[in-house]
Amino acid sequence: MSRSADNRIENSAASEDLDIGGSAVSFSAVPFVPRRFLRNGHLQTITGNFLPRRHRLPVALPELVEVSPVRDSHIARVLCHCHWQPTPVRTARPTVILVHGLEGSSESQYIVGNANKLWSAGANVVRMNMRNCGGTEQLCATLYHSGLSGDVAAVMEFFLRREALESISLVGYSMGGNLVLKLAGELAAAAPRQLRSVIGVSPAVDLGPSAAALHQPENRIYERRFLRALLKRYRRKVHLFPHVFDANRAEGLRSLQEFDDRITAMYSGFTSAEDYYHRAAAARVISSIVVPTLIVHAKDDPFVTITPETASAIRANPRITFIQTQHGGHCAFLEAPASGYDGYWAESTLLRFILSHA
Repeated sequence: MSRSADNRIENSAASEDLDIGGSAVSFSAVPFVPRRFLRNGHLQTITGNFLPRRHRLPVALPELVEVSPVRDSHIARVLCHCHWQPTPVRTARPTVILVHGLEGSSESQYIVGNANKLWSAGANVVRMNMRNCGGTEQLCATLYHSGLSGDVAAVMEFFLRREALESISLVGYSMGGNLVLKLAGELAAAAPRQLRSVIGVSPAVDLGPSAAALHQPENRIYERRFLRALLKRYRRKVHLFPHVFDANRAEGLRSLQEFDDRITAMYSGFTSAEDYYHRAAAARVISSIVVPTLIVHAKDDPFVTITPETASAIRANPRITFIQTQHGGHCAFLEAPASGYDGYWAESTLLRFILSHA
């Protein structure tokens, strides 16, 4: 596959050896060549969101994992859909926790696509739903937001302990990418030895600039879709927990930032949307990551923005492989399918990264 002149890959660590578990492992990405007629970021994003995916996974084992105690004696739990390899080999096989994006779920197409590839490669797969996602609004009296990296930590620790796993990786898309990268930065050198790699695809590591980009006229179609879904979910929470949530707070909201200012901040311990975006952003702790990490981002992503300052911090961290392509849109990265290859470049790239560090 040839590298096109205007699709250069910036890879801050691909040619460097990474010290993984006492051994040096190098990783070099295959260049991304966008599918014909899909060189536009919006076309990549929309096509990637609606292309159907074939679900070849075995029946999932549902698991409710407690992530934190909350007020009024309610316990916060999240639903995970688990696909375990046979018992004799389960402990030794790589395990991957997949985390979806804003208003997604364990059934999001990119989660299903990755799960299929990982399962076929012999890995255990945990498709994690964030709080309230995947039809689980009744499981806790709190909202979900981009700062709940502790929920991912709780899920990881639960399965590490129960299954005595030897190798685990975290993969997050968009908002989920921010969560797993934030967790890796917060853990820093205290990360468990079993955590072999962390991957963020189109990660929303700079929340404030990304929220501002989402409100631009050319991106309002995405913002309106997110806002409708968030308001629908919030009204469901009002119905389930009327003593906690005020229905009036959902009236007259016209942007994601207004939702975060009036609802997310109010019920999640932030003083404002600005405070939330600052404290919940993985960009604050990206320089502290010591686990081998892959970040994949397209320059033509319509609304997830990585600022020059954050990009510099990412490149300065020798543990992070940073791949930034000219094209790819948001969570898409669609190439032309070929024999034995479905064209999902990001999924194939992160699979290679996980296996090279497992």
